[in-house]
Amino acid sequence: MPSPTDILTEQEKVTLRDLPSLLLGADTTVPTLHGPKKYINFDNAASTPTFSHIASSVTAFLRWYSNVHRGTGFKSQLSSWAFEQSRDIVADFVGADLKQQVVIFTKNTTEAINKLANRLPFEKDDVVLTTLMEHHSNELPWRRVARVEHIGLNADGTISTEDFSEKLKRFGSRVRLVAITGASNVTGYINDLDFFARETHRAGARILVDAAQLAPHRPIDMKAGDDEHKLDYIVFSAHKVYAPFGVGVLIGERETFEQGDPEEVGGGVVDIVTLEEAYWTDLPEKEEAGTPDIIGVVALAKVIRMIQSIGWDEIIRHESELTAYALERLKQIPQVVLYGDSDPNHADQRLGVISLNVKDVPHALVAAILSYEGAIGVRSGCFCAHLYVKSLLNVSDEDSKTLEQQILSRDRSQLPGTIRMSFGIYNTRDEVDRFLEMIRKIAEGDYHQHYLLNKEKGEYAPDGFDIDFQQYYPL
Repeated sequence: MPSPTDILTEQEKVTLRDLPSLLLGADTTVPTLHGPKKYINFDNAASTPTFSHIASSVTAFLRWYSNVHRGTGFKSQLSSWAFEQSRDIVADFVGADLKQQVVIFTKNTTEAINKLANRLPFEKDDVVLTTLMEHHSNELPWRRVARVEHIGLNADGTISTEDFSEKLKRFGSRVRLVAITGASNVTGYINDLDFFARETHRAGARILVDAAQLAPHRPIDMKAGDDEHKLDYIVFSAHKVYAPFGVGVLIGERETFEQGDPEEVGGGVVDIVTLEEAYWTDLPEKEEAGTPDIIGVVALAKVIRMIQSIGWDEIIRHESELTAYALERLKQIPQVVLYGDSDPNHADQRLGVISLNVKDVPHALVAAILSYEGAIGVRSGCFCAHLYVKSLLNVSDEDSKTLEQQILSRDRSQLPGTIRMSFGIYNTRDEVDRFLEMIRKIAEGDYHQHYLLNKEKGEYAPDGFDIDFQQYYPL
């Protein structure tokens, strides 16, 4: 039997060359201080846009849309079939074995990690090892259920494997879980999951991989049949994989979720309810209380089939070329400070996530100038990875305390951070050139000089430049 992604319709057979024109809103212009300009999106690490053929496919599904499971009408049956077929497509995408593992749909990666944290049977003094590289979503949930210990970093911002091995040895059998990102949303570093999985299992623990940043850019294999290198749990979000319709994915061992009560209860999770008892239904419905995001699930399946059509080799080649090109030219601007591995020759070993600062210009101001004068969207700040960014910026403990007090006083004017440009599969070299041109202008002081700082938000905007958003999308 072929896998669900082996058979592609003609509409689903697209190439990388097709994507810039298929991008939904590709020709959108936005207001700037210098008149309307075509928008460039380099904020893909936060959320990705989608493509016209994906949107059309979702619209085509809407005529059949109905609630899933237990409905006898044709539309309900078709929607249920599409929903469960999509689950199979997701499992195939990451090499999961549905005999041993279960695909659970959530709102996003954050909810997926919280769900797992609440379902794992932690005991007093159990330890979760995580890293200083993590997004807050793979840090804060563990603090509520176990003792969290952080694996340290090397000077270049990579994870210290020596410190990892030392902490596994120090805490021994108390380590129940290693929670690690597949790739950094700040530096683009890709972690050696085979190594971390092997060492985790040798220590008798399990491993969770936060694949939110990895999934759009590299293939994932849970290696279900490989006891040494398998990934026990992975999570990721559709909104970072060109399906911004709001669904997350948690995939893990069935036995974890078969035991105990579901995290959320209500409709859909029970076989029968009496005045005294509730009897839980089988997986995965047991962990998907209420009506799921059916549209989001189908959209994710359609995007996965698009990625299958393009092929990972082409995606990696394209994004690596853009990354190398950007790094090479950014290094030629003396005022630019790059974080992480900035060697263009290593571009294929990392993601196209580039964090940088322009000397003597606050990162929030750089981001504002890119937007208000260049129509370029980037992200500015710490990217929900405060511990990592502060480490990269060498923020002292004393300065951290001062910053904490300022923020608690609603003053974010001195918030440390960088700007982040991040590539998607549709971005082009011409777009990189426009970004580089704007960075050079900022470095040379060639920009509008009347920006106002909102201290509470830590954001800049040009004095007197007001935008009526209702004009662009009325609500």
